[in-house]
Amino acid sequence: MKNVLFIVGSMRERSFNRQLAKVTEGMIADRCNVKYLDYRDLPMMNQDLEMPVQPVVERVRKDVVEADALWIFTPEYNFSYPGVLKNLLDWLSRPMDMSNFQNPSAALGKKVAISGAGGKNMTQSCRAKLTELLDFMKMDLMHESQTGIALGLEAWTKGELSLTDGQRAELQEQADAFCAFIEK
Repeated sequence: MKNVLFIVGSMRERSFNRQLAKVTEGMIADRCNVKYLDYRDLPMMNQDLEMPVQPVVERVRKDVVEADALWIFTPEYNFSYPGVLKNLLDWLSRPMDMSNFQNPSAALGKKVAISGAGGKNMTQSCRAKLTELLDFMKMDLMHESQTGIALGLEAWTKGELSLTDGQRAELQEQADAFCAFIEK
């Protein structure tokens, strides 16, 4: 079974995107080993902190390198991705060996998918900008199947993700496509 690392773009413990990741985990659990990336203690990207490599940066990079694929679940903040997610990606974009900038990053060529739960925009702007960034980082992005979930009023008032049958079917379709994508 492939090892998949889930990255949630929100630090909130009961975030809608963490809940979306949990639903997705159930959809692929029989085909993939799922682990969640813990990057809460990652410092803000600062070249002064690159050498020597901080233990938390080393741990996060190791988790990414050991995964066969990544799946990012992210909210949309002001028509873009959250700062914590951008910070993580900035760290992952840097060469793992700073003595030679031709050395690969932890993210180079890594297979990745994107999903997001948010407002009426269904994280469309965030996913578009994230697509651009991941392509720039030379990651192997699954372009053709992304899931955007528009949260209903009930979700916002109760703090609980509730998927319609159509949304669940769309997520299942992405999960199936993702499992095929990472087997290539």
